[in-house]
Amino acid sequence: MTPQPEAKIGVAIADDHEIVLRGLRMTIQGEADMTLLGEARSGRQAIALAARVHPQVLLLDLQMPDMDGLQAAAAIHAAQPDVAILVLTSFREDAHLYAALRTGVTGYLLKDISGDELVQAIRGAAQGQPQLHPEIARRLMERMPAPTDPFAELTPRERDVLLWLARGLSNKEIGLKLSLTEVTVKGYVSTVLSKLHVADRTQAALLAVRYGLISPDELPEI
Repeated sequence: MTPQPEAKIGVAIADDHEIVLRGLRMTIQGEADMTLLGEARSGRQAIALAARVHPQVLLLDLQMPDMDGLQAAAAIHAAQPDVAILVLTSFREDAHLYAALRTGVTGYLLKDISGDELVQAIRGAAQGQPQLHPEIARRLMERMPAPTDPFAELTPRERDVLLWLARGLSNKEIGLKLSLTEVTVKGYVSTVLSKLHVADRTQAALLAVRYGLISPDELPEI
């Protein structure tokens, strides 16, 4: 039987600057494992585009006409939680960062990253791995609250799941490491996030780094 080619990562992009769109377009179209599904130039267009093409990954600028990226991200995440939203912005301010993370985005990247770093981030996001610009990761780690023992409530199995989660593994990959089903791992991840009082895998990973469960070098690279 002839092996079937692996499905390409469906990517959509939303930015109101033509020069940025052109650069993103060329970057994505230059990757054999990615396909560009569409482009949007405003927040409302981004919502409509995501609903129409259902991308695996959406690259989203924060500052756009008619509806900003934060509002668009919240609407898209609510309607299609399986779409990985990567914020790609020039904003470094904490207010934008925390507001974006609260909408459920998968990553927060700054526009000074290289093309190679961007495609790595897209591949990671498509696998459900949190993606943070190194400067953003450092800032979040510095500002996270400091409980005495943030992992005290975790069982040994939950710690194992957190370790692999923080290293960027998907639920399926964690299951293979720990001989668990993907559904079981999903349940463990939900419990870990709840016990750590964090909103998502990204915040859990940063907590694991800050309190020495893993080293910063073990975070998924972009």
